[in-house]
Amino acid sequence: MASMRDIKRRKGSIQSTQQITKAMKLVSTVKLQKARNRAEQSNPYFNHMYQTVTSMLARSGSLNHPYLKPGNSQKKAVITIASNRGLAGGYNANVVKLITGSGMAKEDVQVYMIGRKAKELLVRKGYEIKADYSDVIESPSYDDASMICKEVLEAFSKGEIGEIYLAYTHFKNTVSHQPTLMKLLPVEFDEAELKEADSNVLMNYEPNEEEALDLIIPKYMTSLFYGALVEAVASENGARMQAMDSATSNADEMISDLTLKYNRARQGSITQELTEIIAGAEAIS
Repeated sequence: MASMRDIKRRKGSIQSTQQITKAMKLVSTVKLQKARNRAEQSNPYFNHMYQTVTSMLARSGSLNHPYLKPGNSQKKAVITIASNRGLAGGYNANVVKLITGSGMAKEDVQVYMIGRKAKELLVRKGYEIKADYSDVIESPSYDDASMICKEVLEAFSKGEIGEIYLAYTHFKNTVSHQPTLMKLLPVEFDEAELKEADSNVLMNYEPNEEEALDLIIPKYMTSLFYGALVEAVASENGARMQAMDSATSNADEMISDLTLKYNRARQGSITQELTEIIAGAEAIS
């Protein structure tokens, strides 16, 4: 059995760690409030953007545009949004699993990375990191999203990649965050939408469909990407808050258990001392 000194030392160490987890939970809670408000305010815009563009394309008939068909290259770009910091439960690992479990051949994947922790995991698994924009996640802006999308779209237009995907964590609410892999290009829409679209209501483009889609699709893609950045920040802080809350609760249980062990050890020590005193007194008498 561990000595009273060892138990006391371990209890003190856990109490110090618990103070850290409590502080981290508090910081994450404050950050989550701000990030959640931002995500909830922006979600309607990005949802309507997605629905509007897919509905528009469903009513456009047969279009022959590069953004609507796969490129010749087998390479697939995956814009991956994770975290620069750990201690957030399985947040980073779950984003990585989206890629490793996607069925896409490792040699065909080019990762455009946001988040150093997930980057480390993917590098260890042998994935190619095409570009690293990890600093963006600290304070994401629409301009950041536009810049990254422009670079990825340029690679798509040059035929260096044939498809573009987005891997991030969708923020549902404070305790629910869903890892999501979304295909951005070629633009796809639900077949049900195509069937439901009124065949008598077709889209007309001015001056022509190619110029219109050259403007619309990049904005559509940037909007979805920026929305994913906003949701990812909220999801990260929610995951970290939950992880630190669990760690704090576990520390409470460990401290209670060590307190019980310490009291038992102390009681045993006192009992032994009394026994020795009584035995000594009997020996003298």
